[in-house]
Formats: sequence, structure tokens, C-alpha cells
Amino acid sequence: MSWYPVPYGHGEKRSTLLTWGIWGAALPSGWLPLFVDRKSGESWFCYIFHFNLSNCMAISEFESIARAGEQPLSIVILGLRGFPNVQGGVESHVENLAPLLAERGCRVEVIVRSPYMPRQRPKEWRGVRFCYLWCPKTKSLEAIVHTFLGILVASLKRPDILHIHAVGPSVLVPLARLLGMSVVVTHHGPDYVREKWGMFARTILRLGEYAGMRFSNARIAISRTIQTLIREKFDRQSILIPNGVPAQRLTAPGTTLERFALRPRRFILIVGRLVPEKRHMDLIQAFQAANLDGWMLVIVGASDHPDEYARKVLSAIDQTPGVVATGFQTGEALREIYSNAGMFVLPSSHEGLPIALLEALSYGLPSIASRIPANLEVGLPPDHYFPVGDVGALSACIRARADEGFSDREAGDRREWVSRQYNWPDIASRTIDVYRETIIRGSPS
Repeated sequence: MSWYPVPYGHGEKRSTLLTWGIWGAALPSGWLPLFVDRKSGESWFCYIFHFNLSNCMAISEFESIARAGEQPLSIVILGLRGFPNVQGGVESHVENLAPLLAERGCRVEVIVRSPYMPRQRPKEWRGVRFCYLWCPKTKSLEAIVHTFLGILVASLKRPDILHIHAVGPSVLVPLARLLGMSVVVTHHGPDYVREKWGMFARTILRLGEYAGMRFSNARIAISRTIQTLIREKFDRQSILIPNGVPAQRLTAPGTTLERFALRPRRFILIVGRLVPEKRHMDLIQAFQAANLDGWMLVIVGASDHPDEYARKVLSAIDQTPGVVATGFQTGEALREIYSNAGMFVLPSSHEGLPIALLEALSYGLPSIASRIPANLEVGLPPDHYFPVGDVGALSACIRARADEGFSDREAGDRREWVSRQYNWPDIASRTIDVYRETIIRGSPS
């Protein structure tokens, strides 16, 4: 065993520390003393095993360890289009989480995709700073290009934690680690099973999942199903922190219902992007077969990249009496629609942990969902589930819920239950705990 002193003072730049970290990782195995404070004589020690991605950044993390409990954490978030009011599950997740992190003392900056943000480009929203980066607005390139540029920008900002969301952007986690950053990845679901992707895109997404789970410093799973996948597929531990849902304020019928000619409690609702895995066509056919007198079907959502599937859904809507497409809705308009729906349906073939379903329950809506692991994890009554793609079973479920009618008491029970189970303030506190533990622990486990 050999000893190698590495002097380091608080006045030196972080880039110097990174240089020493990479140099030290190439040394023979042994304990490496790292002198953090020359005035006090206080020292830190780390054990250098051999040169690999996990250990080459060990020394660069000591600065964050020394500061972990002394000043606010600096967090950079990457892997989403942007917010507020940008369509998408990851976008909704970060829109709710990031301000709560800021409220709890973190310095939070989100690197967003400029084509999806308002033209006025606010610098800050609810205590969260925005960093605008260009990306091509194409389905196949925008995520990888934006993530690459975002990691380069983040490396200059030197945050305590780089928090990457979703498996697609995680393909570049090794680059972030090589640039000296501590990386937390939230796994929102195996996106490669989504029907919209071709073979090449699915391969990249699988690679992203592998890179994110194997090389990140810490992993967050939004469901038990995903946590099990990470453990069994990659032999890595993860922290279970589900999606949350804010307590919702109910809105009386108003101009939005008037605009779409909707009657309170007499329409079925689905909210989400127009993408194949949402299986809108199943719902349209089931609604038509149910033949509910005086009911309508409301489809809220749009396609980020209009394609053949979106055109097929919109064509079916035009040809089916009683079906309304509202396009993407947000804010008070979406609140009014949720508040006055008669039931919510989610016929998806793939979900991580469905935020739209949680939102529907937070408004007290009777809900129906496909029998897939992510939806089952929410815990609806057994007879509120149906097999994926079984239009007949879905139609029967719809008729049964319509016959039961809407109960204000049961709606209140659903609102109370979901607020206890999926509480955003608790989720934010648990996320900060992951950040602090990651800074102290350092390398992946």
C-alpha cells in the first residue's frame, strides 16, 4: 500500500480538484489522504482501488461532502422539455417537485428545451431558475441533443447534484460522471416498450437505461415495479419515491364546459398525449359500444410530433358521435374539466406511475384503468380494472360505473386517500435526503 498526499485548499477552484481526482484515481490501490483545510489541518481519506468510472470521480466529490450540511444544495435538473404547462408526465413531475425543493432551501436550476417554453422566457418560476437551451424539435433527436448540451452546461455550473429524469437522457450519464458530477437518475419507466418507437430508438433507450442504472450515483424509482426491475436487471439498489399529486381545488361548471357543450357528471374523461400506448382507439370503440344515453367522451391532449396515430385518433373522433377533442388543456380550463367529469378512464398499455390517474383521483373521480403493473400499483377496486385491449371488458366497466352514479361521499374519500398516499411535500423531503446521502456516499451501489 502506498501513500499519496494531495494538498487542497478551500480557495482553489473546483476544476483543480477535478484534476487531482482523475490523477489520483490512476494511482495504485491504497488509502489516499486529501487535505481539505490547511489552516485546521483537518484531512479526508479515500481508498483508491483501480481506475474505473465509479472511482475516478471519488476525489471530486469530497468538496460536496465537506459542504453537504453547511449550505444549501445546488441542484441542476435535466431530461425534460420544460414547465409550467408543458404536456408530459416527466414535465408534470418536475413542475411539482422543483419548487418544493427550492422552498426547502435548495438552489434549483432546470435546463429546459427552448422550443417548448414561452417566448418571453422567464428567468425564474416559483423560486426555480431556468436555463434555456436549443434543441431540434424532432422526436428522434431532441432528447439526446439537448441532454448532451445540457451536461456540458451543467459541468460549468458544477452543481452538488445533477438530477436526470427518464432513461432516454440517461444514456449520457457516463459523460456527466467523467466531467466530475454526482448524478441522480429518476427512472420513470422502460420507455423502450412504448409503441411509438422504432427498433433503433428502442435500442438507444435500453442503452440509456443501462447507463443510467449502472453509472449513476443514486437511482430513484417511481414505482415498486420499476424498483424491482432495477434490482433484478441491473443488480442495483434504488429508492422508491412515487409520483405525487397536489391537493386540488374543485371548480364549478363554467366557460370551458360551455365551449365544448359538456354537462357536469355526464362525460367520460381521458387526459394524455396522443401516442399509441395510451390506446385512445380502444376507449372510443368502448364508448360507442356502451351506448350511454346523454354521455360524452372527452379526449384532452395533443401530439408533440403529429404522426399517423394522432391523425387516426382525430379522424375517429370526427366520425364518432358524442366524442370531443379539446386539444392540450392546462390551468383553470383543465381544472374545470376534471372537476366536473363523471368518470376517468386510462386504457394504456404502458405507464410508469400514471400522474393523470392520480390527478383524476385527487378530484374524486371514479376511475377505470387497464390491468398493467403500474396501474395496479395505484390500488383501484378490482372491478375498476380491465385487460389491456379488451374493448368489450372496458365497455362493460364504463356501463357499470355509469350505472353506479357519482357519489360525493365516495369522491371525498378518494380525494383524502390519494392526498395521503401521494403527497408532494413528503416526496420533496425524501428526494433531498437522497441528494444528501449521495453526496456523502459518492460512488454507485
